[in-house]
Amino acid sequence: MSNTTSSSNFLRNIIEEDLAAGTHTRAGLPSVITRFPPEPNGYLHIGHAKSICLNFGLARDYVGRCHLRFDDTNPEQEEQEYVDTIIDSVQWLGFSWQHQEQTHLYYASNYFEQLYAMAEYLIQAGHAYVDSQNAKDMAANRGSFSEAGKNSPYRERSAEESLALFRRMKAGEFADGEHVLRAKIDMASPNMNMRDPAIYRIRHAHHHRTGDTWCIYPMYDYTHPLSDALENITHSICTLEFQDHRPFYDWIIARCAEGGYFQQPVPQQYEFARLNLTYVVTSKRKLRQLVEQGIVNGWDDPRMPTIVGLRRRGYTPESIQLFCERIGVTRSDGWIDMSTLEGCLREDLDPKAPRATAVLRPLQLIIDNLADGVAIECSAPVHPHHPEHGMRTFPLSNTLWIEQEDFMEVPSKGYFRLFPGNKVRLRHGFVVECTGCDKDEQGNVIAVHCNYFPDSQSGTPGSANYKVKGNIHWVSAAHALSAEVRLYDRLFTDPNPDAGGKDFITLLNPNALEVVQAYLEPGMRDALPDARYQFERHGYFVADRVDSVAEKPVFNRITTLKDSWAK
Repeated sequence: MSNTTSSSNFLRNIIEEDLAAGTHTRAGLPSVITRFPPEPNGYLHIGHAKSICLNFGLARDYVGRCHLRFDDTNPEQEEQEYVDTIIDSVQWLGFSWQHQEQTHLYYASNYFEQLYAMAEYLIQAGHAYVDSQNAKDMAANRGSFSEAGKNSPYRERSAEESLALFRRMKAGEFADGEHVLRAKIDMASPNMNMRDPAIYRIRHAHHHRTGDTWCIYPMYDYTHPLSDALENITHSICTLEFQDHRPFYDWIIARCAEGGYFQQPVPQQYEFARLNLTYVVTSKRKLRQLVEQGIVNGWDDPRMPTIVGLRRRGYTPESIQLFCERIGVTRSDGWIDMSTLEGCLREDLDPKAPRATAVLRPLQLIIDNLADGVAIECSAPVHPHHPEHGMRTFPLSNTLWIEQEDFMEVPSKGYFRLFPGNKVRLRHGFVVECTGCDKDEQGNVIAVHCNYFPDSQSGTPGSANYKVKGNIHWVSAAHALSAEVRLYDRLFTDPNPDAGGKDFITLLNPNALEVVQAYLEPGMRDALPDARYQFERHGYFVADRVDSVAEKPVFNRITTLKDSWAK
């Protein structure tokens, strides 16, 4: 039964119609089996998160299962590092490929023997042939969208000759590119994907799982549908760019089903619009360029749209799931503004992030009528809307850190914070009156002076006797935790840096990272890596999972309290 909290979409409608009709009813198998099939040649990004949430979410909601399958058929681009990070990312997002105590983690390389056997069958059945054209001639003879392709001079090779050549290809007798195995369909088809697509090529390359066992590797468009069929996938869900590949998907499964390799019902492919998110690039080539040119500090840089980058930035799995649910599933492409993702993040963090005080650009405030060595305990709620979370305490001494912007020697109109003669409340503390400031030789303010009113402490009856308009944050200089705070922002200034042939490198945001030495309330010494907080007034922050240690804490800004990019 569908999860009633999930919004309806065309894929849910298809699944519900199939369930009602018993389309995929098979003994011992769920009626809904989906899969997420990444190639292990890079790090997953926010676009993949939509596919992960969709495939695993549909399987969960319809009491089915979802497979994680690695399409590892391109050994020159794939590494175990990518396998490991993909597994970790999917699990971090909150999904599992366990179903009824069985693990459904697969690799296309698991099927190399079966895929090879099916290729031999296709040759023998007259559905495939070995082509010996060079790559240039093959591309020229493929034609164009307005011109039909031309048959290869090797298209009518006998099945016996093609089979013998294919076996010699497997045995390693030929160099890369000397021959390919092609499906025999229709070189005049208006769909370029049906013009005798290559299904096997020679690659003398070491595979991260199978080693040097193979020197021929199946193509993606051949491997993917047959892997789906071997795994009894019911609904093969992919993005719109694969819509034109669906005829071959259906053709290759049908031919192999004729050979007795599969039983009905076979998988059906459905396409949805990929995620196009503003202010990011998701091209693997461009993301790799950012890393290799040192523009960012690795794949997990918090400015990156990779899952590992979002995780280090402080995003929560729940916020990404909420985002993927909120943007929905459609058949038409469109752009989703980054503010939607950030809004989901704030919505998730606000009710559960503990509060803390942080001064990011410190200026000294000296309380002249409070003696040295005196520390007055102040308190504030851990979360203003959840009293059950308790209170946090912190001392007030005669030397504090405040924000530089909280003092003006000559105030502008409407300025209610510290200036000579004005009173403000130190948040959760006392009312103070500014008496003046100290300056250095260049005329810069280096310290502000004030007096406090001992009967004005917040939470005491006397506090009601003071009416002030200004309320400022502070931390005790003697007790504060010094920390590096990294103020992250969007990586690009252009909402569409990946569109229209733009040079995305020229669109980088020079303010995407600012590092400041800040002071935090003393209780933050206990913050563990990945712990998230709302720094009151400044936004949401996370203790960096890589660099933050007890002696040298590092906090990353996850997002501001409000959308600072709103028009």
